[in-house]
Amino acid sequence: MSARTDRYQNAVARCFEAWNAREPGARAKAVADAWAPQGGCTGLPPEGGPPADVRGHEGITAVVTAAQEQFPGFAFRLTGAVDGHHDTARFSWEPVSEADGAAPVAGSGVITLDADDRVVTVLGFPDRVPAGA
Repeated sequence: MSARTDRYQNAVARCFEAWNAREPGARAKAVADAWAPQGGCTGLPPEGGPPADVRGHEGITAVVTAAQEQFPGFAFRLTGAVDGHHDTARFSWEPVSEADGAAPVAGSGVITLDADDRVVTVLGFPDRVPAGA
């Protein structure tokens, strides 16, 4: 993998570190490491609720915390490869139950990066949701 391609893989990996950080202080640090200070997160929740549309580290941390509360005992993981060009990358994800390996929902994300390879925007889309959700 080239250094340019690593750029996208590394940025997505930092995002997953934030989504999987369970301790509040570690979560806030992971968000600050992954996102630019005025970075944002916009997405549709996989199971109801209002769409997320936040800016800044505190808002992003709140969205990550809410997702962890919605999926307790789950770890978010990358599925497939990260594709990227210019300052944009796309990837697919799913939360996986640490108890039984179930992955009831899945989605896709698109991120844009700044010159320091920190996330400026992340757009999330649910791809697979349980029937009736």
